[in-house]
Amino acid sequence: MAAAADLTGTKRVMAYALCKHLNVDPSTVSNTSIEESDIASLFSHIVKSSQDEVMKWVKFSSDFSGSDGKQHALLDNLNQDLSQKSVLLGDGLKPSVADIVVFATVQAFVTRVSDSELQKFPHVLRWMDYIQNIVDFGTTSRKINVTKSVFDPPSHPKKADKGDTESSSKKAISGQKIADKSNGSADSKKKPAGETKAPEKEKPTAAKDNKTSGEKKKDKSAGKTAEKASEKAPEKTADKDSECSISILNIQVGLIRKAWKHPSADSLLVEEIDLGDGNVRQVVSGLAKYCSPDDLTNRHVVLITNVKPGKLRDVMSAGLVLCASTEDHTAVEPLIPPEGAKIGERISFAGFDGKPEDVLNPKKKQLDKITPHLRTDENGTATFKGIPFTTSAGPCRSSIRNGNVK
Repeated sequence: MAAAADLTGTKRVMAYALCKHLNVDPSTVSNTSIEESDIASLFSHIVKSSQDEVMKWVKFSSDFSGSDGKQHALLDNLNQDLSQKSVLLGDGLKPSVADIVVFATVQAFVTRVSDSELQKFPHVLRWMDYIQNIVDFGTTSRKINVTKSVFDPPSHPKKADKGDTESSSKKAISGQKIADKSNGSADSKKKPAGETKAPEKEKPTAAKDNKTSGEKKKDKSAGKTAEKASEKAPEKTADKDSECSISILNIQVGLIRKAWKHPSADSLLVEEIDLGDGNVRQVVSGLAKYCSPDDLTNRHVVLITNVKPGKLRDVMSAGLVLCASTEDHTAVEPLIPPEGAKIGERISFAGFDGKPEDVLNPKKKQLDKITPHLRTDENGTATFKGIPFTTSAGPCRSSIRNGNVK
């Protein structure tokens, strides 16, 4: 009886969500149809689709609901399939009818499984958390509480400021001068006991005096040049380090309010991104091959906001949306800020507390020096040299693991 009630509840949730997804009135599907139809028949009655890829997942749902004892094996297969995907069909981010029917079927089982057992299926949990927050399953559907890993950012020593480096260097050089002078004075004053005075040498000629004086001046000048060079060396090093530091970038959380196709470039999309406090900017991204405008609308993203504004194929762009990609670039996905991250907040990196530049200088090629160090780790966490992209709600992530970020 309990299993039958669960199945009826699953079909009711599935029917409601499918109708909403397809803009069909849920009341057109009768309770009798829901109760008497199996999952495949109910799905076909609402969706009227015969696509092989879709029907494969409908069969999965039918097998899952009628295979007591085999659900763990089926979940494992689903977990593997989702390891490199955000949704079941396609490479984008938009849920399909396949996501809805599989979610509705798996949900009832997942609510009865222990947390420790669920941790064996991390990709399923990540997918379910995404789907339940973007698809309307109605009021009868219970949300799954996904336990997110506690984030404890690693501690890194704070980088010395340029001023501190320069000051320390000058103090060290000054201390060395004093020590050398002190040692020289002591040597000139000390005379070992019983030392006899050396016989006077023949006085040098005027020409020799002049030559010796010139050599002394030359040596003194060379010494000063060396001192100046040693003082400037730390400053140059600090400048070079600062150009490669992630702190010069202003990386923020944004919300895409609108997205549309670029009017003259098939590979580009244009997004209107809200950064809070009335700060809305237009950004052009090369995402048309991987996402549709609908996929991006109302999506939270991570973007660099202090790149120099410029036109891309005659359309102004004032930002850079950061995306993770596989090594072969077959899958590309915008980084995902954690739930609860505030629109407009700046991404931080432990140990890098400097202020961002107002606008990056393209001539210095600063981004070219930094982006090779941006990657996702084995858990999908976005990092700079292994240090996570951190918000007030935790780290930014991607479903693409061990990928490049740019």
